[in-house]
Amino acid sequence: MKKKYRAALAAGLCMGILAGCQQTPENSIVKQKNADNIKKYETSKGSIQEMVQAPERYVNKASYEDGALVIDTDAEVIVPEVEAIHTYKVSAQEANQELIDKVTKIFFEGDKIYHTYSYDEPTKSWYQEEITRLKKYKAEGNMDPYEYGTDENGELHFNIDEVIAFDEEKMADAPDEVQKIEVKPMFGLEWESGKGEETEKIVDETEFRGVVETSQGIYNYNIMDETNTKDLKISIEKRRDDLPDPRMFSIWTEARFLMDMEGEGSSPISEDTIKKLLGISYEDAEQAAKEKIEQLGWDWQMTDWDYSVFRYGEGDIKEESLLDGGYIFYFSRVIDGVPITFTDSYGGALEDMDSTVTPWSYERCEVIVGDDGIQKVEIYNPYVVDGIQTEHVKLMDFDSIIKIYEQMMEVSNAEVTEFEKQRTYHITRAQLGYSRVYDPNADNTSGILVPVWDFFGGFDSEIDGYVRKNTGEHSKQSFMTINAIDGTVIDRDLGY
Repeated sequence: MKKKYRAALAAGLCMGILAGCQQTPENSIVKQKNADNIKKYETSKGSIQEMVQAPERYVNKASYEDGALVIDTDAEVIVPEVEAIHTYKVSAQEANQELIDKVTKIFFEGDKIYHTYSYDEPTKSWYQEEITRLKKYKAEGNMDPYEYGTDENGELHFNIDEVIAFDEEKMADAPDEVQKIEVKPMFGLEWESGKGEETEKIVDETEFRGVVETSQGIYNYNIMDETNTKDLKISIEKRRDDLPDPRMFSIWTEARFLMDMEGEGSSPISEDTIKKLLGISYEDAEQAAKEKIEQLGWDWQMTDWDYSVFRYGEGDIKEESLLDGGYIFYFSRVIDGVPITFTDSYGGALEDMDSTVTPWSYERCEVIVGDDGIQKVEIYNPYVVDGIQTEHVKLMDFDSIIKIYEQMMEVSNAEVTEFEKQRTYHITRAQLGYSRVYDPNADNTSGILVPVWDFFGGFDSEIDGYVRKNTGEHSKQSFMTINAIDGTVIDRDLGY
């Protein structure tokens, strides 16, 4: 049942993405998308509040398809307290050695940094620990400890006997100790794969993978300049030494996904439960995150936050599967008092599998802080702000934006009822801020920051008797993004 539901849900999400690529309906009040539109933005001398005329809250409930689709909007309306909004030209920051050195100095000045490929080569003791652990599972009758399931013939994907035999064979030639090769973070480092006649020299031209030993613990430190996209990704994550089984799935997860969602085999986890996992105050955690990010000097400010929990184990998230807790801070570029609105979407998607464009994802920064310091940092695609494109742009009034929102929420969900018996959206926040748009067919390294309205929330759905609920109370998922200047609908996943 769960697999069937997930397949149907995936199909529904794909439809939502494709809806953003469809031609605007002929009778729509939404303008056709046109790359030349951004060159024709009008200017205005009026203040933002005067132009927008937005209420503090917007409430409306609309029903379609005989009640199978409901758009329930009870949203706080957020407008930046500024006198004017401009559009800005931005471009992708180059992934050069200067950037790598800057990030390294901020987070790891004076620390020993080693090459991942030698540091993580399994030792004799590593193999022995895994063999002992797998034999224990087998003795307990647990032949599928990681819940990989079976193939079409009923055979287990994870063959525990084969893995034990493999580990025993490899243990004979494994080193006695970890081989630490100190390196300077950069692209172009060389390493060897295999042994003897099978040895192959590999040069990482567009990525660096390192391990850093600090007084706060050991961290993975990875930098990737993707060749098939224009994406620069910097990832820092603290290694844990408290996992009963390193093979078992584990990950830091935003608490909003636990507090707002309810479905088969799971129920919301309370904020009080999450708070019990915290060993640091909000103020101390925020200060630790800001101290590092402000040193980057990229006009990034902490604009939102959430609790974050470290979950361990397969299957649904339950209270007993939570090992640790902390705070996750979201940093966004703030220009003239207006932030780039943070959403769950990374951007950089393709319109279809046959697309030949090279996509470019959004700039974003997330920092998780726990009771023993920074746990995780992710930095994506920092921009270079190349200057103002149009000053004091004229914005559409809120009533006009709402008409577009309500029409396009219906249009973009027109086919949902083919897969779901019922879907009810809960839109809890409407926010005016910046988003980057670009034309990947013309240039995938430059774009424009434009003011947009985002409508955040969650939804309840029912498929074959399975009900999934999400109140949207803490949501950072935008279900509709509308250009605040001309009313065109922007597909958040595509970035245009």
